[in-house]
Amino acid sequence: MTVIGNPKPAALAAFAAGAALALAACSPTPTGTPDPTVSASAPETVQSTMTASASPSASPNTSATVGGFVAGFPQQLLPLMPGASVVSSSFDKASTPATAALVATITSPTAKVMDFYTKKLEARGFKAVPGEAVGAVASKDFVRGDNETVNLSAVETAGVVTFTIGANVAAESAK
Repeated sequence: MTVIGNPKPAALAAFAAGAALALAACSPTPTGTPDPTVSASAPETVQSTMTASASPSASPNTSATVGGFVAGFPQQLLPLMPGASVVSSSFDKASTPATAALVATITSPTAKVMDFYTKKLEARGFKAVPGEAVGAVASKDFVRGDNETVNLSAVETAGVVTFTIGANVAAESAK
């Protein structure tokens, strides 16, 4: 994978949290069917609107939400593709650059997801970096100016695409 710019700990923490949620979303256990790898005392459902607390490595200004957009998320910069559902989002406008992450799912093909976000980001002045995948995972990097970056990655399983967008942008861009 090509690393552009200087990754910030908050962005890496947000991306890691999003990736973990995306992985979990790819292999759900049907409700009512116990998973033999989970103890009997584990709860069967997770409340989908809980707000995550910042991890020790994340900026104290980072906030995250499961099942929707966190307050202040830059939806103008990173809009939700029509028909997609938010799995999680995070945002830290106090860091320099500001960091935002979005994990979502949709039943459209991976190519349509990549095309939708490529057009949206290019319309906002981002330039695509050469490369379309990392191994078997569709992945595309975008840059704008000297220190603004966006990464889009998508994995398709059983007709459902889970995609992650991670952005490091100037605070004035994250509005």
